[in-house]
Amino acid sequence: MKKVRTRFAPSPTGYMHIGNLRTALFEYLIAKHENGDFILRIEDTDQEREVEGAVDIIYDTLAAVGLHHDEGPDVGGDFGPYIQSQRLPMYKEYADKLVDLGGAHYCFCCEEEIQEQRKVAESIGKAFKFDDPCKHMSIEEARERIQQGETYTVRQTIQPTGITAFEDQVYGRIEVDNNILDESVLLKSDGFPTYNFANIIDDHQMGITHVVRGNEYLSSTPKYNLIYEAFGWEIPTYIHVPPVMKDEQHKLSKRNGDASFQDLLQKGYLPQAVLNYIALLGWAPETEQEIYTLDELVKVFSIQRISRSGAIFDIDKLTWMNGMYLRAMDLESFHALAKPYLTQAIKRDVDLLSVSKILQQRTDILSQIPEQVDFIDELPTYDNGLYIHKKMKTTYEIALTALKAAYEALSALEDWSKEETIHDLLLSLPSALELKNGQVLWPIRTAITGKPFTPGGAIELAHILGKEETLKRITVGIEKLQMEEVNKNN
Repeated sequence: MKKVRTRFAPSPTGYMHIGNLRTALFEYLIAKHENGDFILRIEDTDQEREVEGAVDIIYDTLAAVGLHHDEGPDVGGDFGPYIQSQRLPMYKEYADKLVDLGGAHYCFCCEEEIQEQRKVAESIGKAFKFDDPCKHMSIEEARERIQQGETYTVRQTIQPTGITAFEDQVYGRIEVDNNILDESVLLKSDGFPTYNFANIIDDHQMGITHVVRGNEYLSSTPKYNLIYEAFGWEIPTYIHVPPVMKDEQHKLSKRNGDASFQDLLQKGYLPQAVLNYIALLGWAPETEQEIYTLDELVKVFSIQRISRSGAIFDIDKLTWMNGMYLRAMDLESFHALAKPYLTQAIKRDVDLLSVSKILQQRTDILSQIPEQVDFIDELPTYDNGLYIHKKMKTTYEIALTALKAAYEALSALEDWSKEETIHDLLLSLPSALELKNGQVLWPIRTAITGKPFTPGGAIELAHILGKEETLKRITVGIEKLQMEEVNKNN
């Protein structure tokens, strides 16, 4: 049995589209499930769209998610070069050979002639398909014109009769009438191949056994197979995958403002969580399990479980999954990820590891952290109504009583270094005041944070803020509540 070889062949256009990354993942899983090879090839034949630094983005993305390629421009291999622009002489050689085999022809038509045919087709309401007069020219005449320096392209030659069929692993048998296939350009006038030609040559030369790509290429695949057949080459196994959708009607698209992989990382999503989530877009495991390591995905992945329907990208589901990953970490690992966000948001001298400890179970994406801890540096302005909590059954009077008692008890506490000490002290107050725990702790938390929601309770936050700052903020709370009483009596 031939060794499975797949390839990820992105164009260096500046970012990693989520759909592209999912294709890379599926290709990786298909290869590794069968102990095969995963190859990286850079398809840079469309020079106008190439963005400086985009190749590095491809390398960095694959490394970040752990999709390590066995061959590629940066690691080498037996089938290089792995950058298409470095393979140009080979494409020219194969284009000329395909002409000799009758699968292509030289075309000397200018753009004006093509557009003229398009106008005629549109005027009669007919779908445009270029009818190239050059295909009737003899090879000898065409090559003589080329020798004289005329500009030309190489177009595919397709016989207008019969059908071309192939088996796709996801969509089954696909049949297309040859008379609707257009004779696309294979080699452009600048010597660069089009995608329609280069990917065929490269896949054959690199021994690719399984081709994974979007289902938008289903209609073009018969044309590719005609080229394989003209050369007498073995046709690879096709796996066409459904698109990643923004909603029921629209594909996910960076041009429409949808997030790329890099955007998600900047927002605080983990590479592993993103990879886990996109594995489930258009593929379903046999069990209800949702959280997978890459090694686990390699073991359970099967082509037969790929869906034919587009999968909607649900940012809320990704956020949930990312939170699961964060909470599953040990504290030190979480703290290493959280620290850049903490140092950005907190300038006060506090124990950042203690802050991470209260954040970890309450954080879904890392970019939430600054907003969650913004009260640490400075007490925000807050409305006294925050002291009223129906569930806790607090009133202004109860809150004031709690704060005064807390201030007195905490002022006398000499050792602030242990959270347990603060815990025992504050939890002794409710019974002494004949109040419930929440009726004491809620006002304290409100006074020291000024926020309705915080990543931690009064005890944890008092320990982090320190004695001086905690007492200072409780004093502000007491003054605010005393003013509330004055206003009520007036």
